[in-house]
Amino acid sequence: MKLLVILSRVPYPVEKGDKLRAYHQLRCLSARHEIHLITLNDEPLDPDAEYELKKFCKSVHVMKLRPWGMICNLLWAFFTGRPLQIGYFHRFYIKKEIRSLIAAIQPDHLYCQLARTAEYAIGIDIPKTIDYQDVFSIGLNRRLPELPFWKRPFFEMEAHRMAAYEEAVFNHFNHHTIIAYPDRNLLPFNGRDKVLIVPNGVDFSYFVPDNETEKRYDLVFTGNMSYPPNIMAVEFLVRKILPVVWESRPSTNLLIAGTTPHFKVRSLSESRILVTGWLKDMRTAYSASRIFIAPMLIGTGLQNKLLEAMAMNLPCITSKLANEALVANPGEEVLVAENPTDYARHILTLLNDPGKARQISENGFRFVKSHYDWEAATALLAGLLENTN
Repeated sequence: MKLLVILSRVPYPVEKGDKLRAYHQLRCLSARHEIHLITLNDEPLDPDAEYELKKFCKSVHVMKLRPWGMICNLLWAFFTGRPLQIGYFHRFYIKKEIRSLIAAIQPDHLYCQLARTAEYAIGIDIPKTIDYQDVFSIGLNRRLPELPFWKRPFFEMEAHRMAAYEEAVFNHFNHHTIIAYPDRNLLPFNGRDKVLIVPNGVDFSYFVPDNETEKRYDLVFTGNMSYPPNIMAVEFLVRKILPVVWESRPSTNLLIAGTTPHFKVRSLSESRILVTGWLKDMRTAYSASRIFIAPMLIGTGLQNKLLEAMAMNLPCITSKLANEALVANPGEEVLVAENPTDYARHILTLLNDPGKARQISENGFRFVKSHYDWEAATALLAGLLENTN
């Protein structure tokens, strides 16, 4: 098949969750099909991006989101009742270019990642699939309690519009996918039972247990550190959980590793807390740490950071919310907490009991190997694309 894939961001380098999912899906799908990639871009292009993507794609078309068009498109979205983020990623000149490419390529199937790209597919008369990935409208609603009062009306409007848009685009696509069951169950419309679960995975040839590197950090948290759920999680960790841990073990230290740290994250740095920013090889953060912790309070979707840490044989501690998507066995494959006291107890247990830490890490490693493989997950997607009538 000729597959035309439309992405909202260039999937290289793979420092964010949607990029990671797109990169590995392109890699796996290219073994069976001819891929033509259209990717929007609003930031400086990595010099290696097109070279890396052409390993999997027959053609790569980077569509620049010109700043001068943004205001017009945001106004277009506002006055037509669309979410503002749909307006941000929409450009009429790009839509015209995509129609020309479709006429030239004659694809058999169109695959769109995230609702942000749906506008470019609506009205095109070929089989289409949309990857919701997670439920943006629910993610926006979960942020409301933590926002300043003056921001809440804007986010409430955006959440309401996003929920309506997620439903409105449903019937424009032949097939629909999402990462995890909890997110599918949160889709705010009927028909969600038709949405196929296509989980994320781990590149087990890359994320390999490392028993040689010296453990210099007790705890590690990784991720896109400008992403609000990650900012909130790491603030909760430093301001609420660690003070309880330090009462019993004052030397406990933390590594915070991930791209574009927000000023709130950078301000957490002190003698026991290192904020690294972007790391070219995230494995170095996992290898140098004893425990991975992800105290997620908001957000939707499967946490890739947990999969990577488990694949590198780290014992993991996370929230009930995050484990709903992960579906690991609490107390055996992962430790789950809901308040600072529980998190602190789990941290101290793993630091003081090497046998318990080893048991959790080994069980977690077996769990992730059994359930989260990119090739197996993308085979589900390929089957869906190949069986469109």
